[in-house]
Amino acid sequence: MNDYPSEASVWTWLEQVRDPEVPVLSVRDLGIIRSVTSDADGSVTITITPTYSGCPAMDVIGQNIKMALAGRGFKEVRVALQLSPAWTTDWMSESGKQKLLEYGIAPPQRLARTLALFEEEPNVPCPRCQSDNTRLVSQHGATACKALYQCNTCHEPFEHFKCH
Repeated sequence: MNDYPSEASVWTWLEQVRDPEVPVLSVRDLGIIRSVTSDADGSVTITITPTYSGCPAMDVIGQNIKMALAGRGFKEVRVALQLSPAWTTDWMSESGKQKLLEYGIAPPQRLARTLALFEEEPNVPCPRCQSDNTRLVSQHGATACKALYQCNTCHEPFEHFKCH
């Protein structure tokens, strides 16, 4: 028997590690945590999948995971990248999608596995007034995983977390 925290505790603590690009989301909300493995020697390995290859936030996320767990009794915290299978918005939690909406970002509307290649998401509702009368302004928002829309009803611009 060891005195190190359980893997279940680690999963709980990962709820506190925020996405640096969308700080309302935890890394668990994003669905990027693939596995948590703790060893009897007091080390833990967190395996993560980036939202897309080359995502600049992954280094920061890895460091934030290490810092969050360093003071929790582990002798060593390792963060490993797993690129396959590729991350999909299907892995986002429903509570994460709700948090996006409350933050003013329209969450993915459909499951990525139901979209044809390069198909647009229809009817992206405005997160402010919930109108479906919106239009795509740019495929590229503040980050590569978001697009910019404008509501034709309330006229407010908003970001949409693209389905992929």
